[in-house]
Amino acid sequence: MDSIDYYNKYAARVFEDTAEQDMSDIMKEFLECMEEGDTILDLGCGSGRDSLSFYEMGYDVTPLDASEEMCKLAEIHTDLEVLQMDFREMEFDDAFDGIWACASLIHIPKKELPEILDRISEALKEDGVAYMSFHEGDFEGFSGERYFSDYTAKEMERIIKESDGLKMIKLWETEDKGHSSSHENGTWLNVLARKA
Repeated sequence: MDSIDYYNKYAARVFEDTAEQDMSDIMKEFLECMEEGDTILDLGCGSGRDSLSFYEMGYDVTPLDASEEMCKLAEIHTDLEVLQMDFREMEFDDAFDGIWACASLIHIPKKELPEILDRISEALKEDGVAYMSFHEGDFEGFSGERYFSDYTAKEMERIIKESDGLKMIKLWETEDKGHSSSHENGTWLNVLARKA
């Protein structure tokens, strides 16, 4: 089973676990780089929790998720149209002021991350900003029914530096808020990067 199958199978449970979490402190860091009415792509929107928050704050938000079942629940939850798309299929060009990828790139194999980062960079407008979060650590592989890729701060700094399209603004750690993950480690690595 790949991670998308997992979210299709357990969509209702994941929704219950994540829909009410308060992400406002981390959102604040990201939104300081945004202006009123900016376009935001919620990459891997899951329950639609963050899309709804952005929408209610007046941003022009596009929710996107690879899981068909999560998309259905997010549409009900947010009353917004949700794009069903695998991150590897993204082909946006200078379309968004911001991209919010909260706990959504954690299932991408490490060797595929540079290509996804290129797609994120291409999707951003000039000076656009991306927020991404990852489990802190050095594990890669299956944990239960899902594949996880964890990163150390040093490793993430190197990856962003080596990417042609992104430049690090800030890297910081936070403790788990109970994201939809049973993956052991409770520390998250938060990345803010600007289109280079």
